[in-house]
Order: sequence, then structure tokens, then C-alpha cells
Amino acid sequence: MLAQTKDMIDDPQRPDGRRPDELRPVRFTLDYVEYPEGSVLIEMGQTRVLCNVSIEEQTPAWMDEHGRGWLTAEYALLPRSTHTRTRRETDGLRGRTQEIRRLIGRSLRAGVDLNLLGERTLIVDCDVLQADGGTRAAAITGGYVAVALALRRLAERGAVPPETLKPPVAAISVGVVDGEVRTDLCYAEDRAAEVDLNVVMTDDDRLVEVQGTAEGAPFSRETLDRMLDAAASSIADLIRQQREALA
Repeated sequence: MLAQTKDMIDDPQRPDGRRPDELRPVRFTLDYVEYPEGSVLIEMGQTRVLCNVSIEEQTPAWMDEHGRGWLTAEYALLPRSTHTRTRRETDGLRGRTQEIRRLIGRSLRAGVDLNLLGERTLIVDCDVLQADGGTRAAAITGGYVAVALALRRLAERGAVPPETLKPPVAAISVGVVDGEVRTDLCYAEDRAAEVDLNVVMTDDDRLVEVQGTAEGAPFSRETLDRMLDAAASSIADLIRQQREALA
């Protein structure tokens, strides 16, 4: 007991009192919006992202007609999802928005067999209702559940085989704050992070994407390995919660 107390005192305190490897509370609300083919509100702590999936019975014009489907994603911060008002992007998307929407699309395509989808397009709209760090990770994690709902309904109609949906994909943010590797950063930690990493993985521990940046001094390979290990553990927990939500 004394050793445990000492460890707690020695560990830098996170803003919300979590352990370094502890996720914020995660909640999936399925069919949050009535009209989309798949709709999920994901909450990770104070971050809330609404993920809606629409199905178009056609593929983009640039794709050859060979029976293969496509998945694309959109991403937006609602004006007061942030501490101060974020302007609507009416004059073109900012570079950050473009980069995040492409990340979400690449990640979610890893969870769909596009060859079995037929000539259809899944459009995943990810709108941040409230941002407290980790919005892109939440969009990917919630987006997969919304895609699963949409494909489940297509399969029930006999339009696609059930195996069109591949095993889960999820994402998490990991950072180094005060010299400590922490998972699922909130906004205050993200701002203070010395190293910032976003990791997307499948349920069999394969990497879809890794985005990492040293905000100050370069970091070591050992630190990267520790961050990837922390990400893998957290993503395994998120995938378990995705499965429970879909069950």
C-alpha cells in the first residue's frame, strides 16, 4: 500500500486525475440521427463527435466502372465546439481540415472490403460538437461503428455480403507530457505535449497510420516504441468497446 501511494505521488498528475495509460470514459450512442444509414455519437471524455454515414449508389467519376466501391470522409469543427468560436470554412477548407478528412477516409477504408461493396460510395461526415483533444481519433473510432451500422443494414437487405465489413479499426492520441508517456490526451495536455502521436490500428495490431511530431526537441526511438505500445493497449480497449456497442 505504501509503495502504491508513493507511485501515485511520484507520477505527474493529469488534469482529470487519470493514470498515464488510462482512457477517458468512452460512450457510443447508436442511431443518434434518424435519417443517415449509420449514425453514431461518440464521446471520449469531453470530446464529442457526431459520425453520420450516407450511401450513394454510385462511385466517383474518376473511378473506373469495375464493380468496386469507395469510402470518403468529411470533417468539420462546429463554430462553438472550441473554447473560442471557430469560423465556418465557407471560403475553402483549411489545410488541417483537408489533412484530417483524408486521414479519416484512409483509416476507415481499412475496415471495409471495397471489392465487395459494389459500385457504391460511403460518405462519412464527422462533425465535432465539442473539442477537448483527440477529435480525429474519436472521428475514426466512432466512424467505424457508424460504417458498421450502415453496412449491417445493406447486408440485411441482401445488397452486400456480411463480410464487406472488415474487423474493427480504431485510433488514439498519445503524447509525452512532463517527460511522461500519456494516452488519450485532453486539450490541456495536447497543448503542453513535447511529443504528439496519432495512431490508427486494426484489431489484429496492424498499423494503418502513424502521425508523429516532436513539438520541441527530437525524441528517441525508445520513446516512440513506448508510445506505440501505449497506443496498442488503448486501441485494443477501444475495439473491445466498439464490439460491445455493436453487439
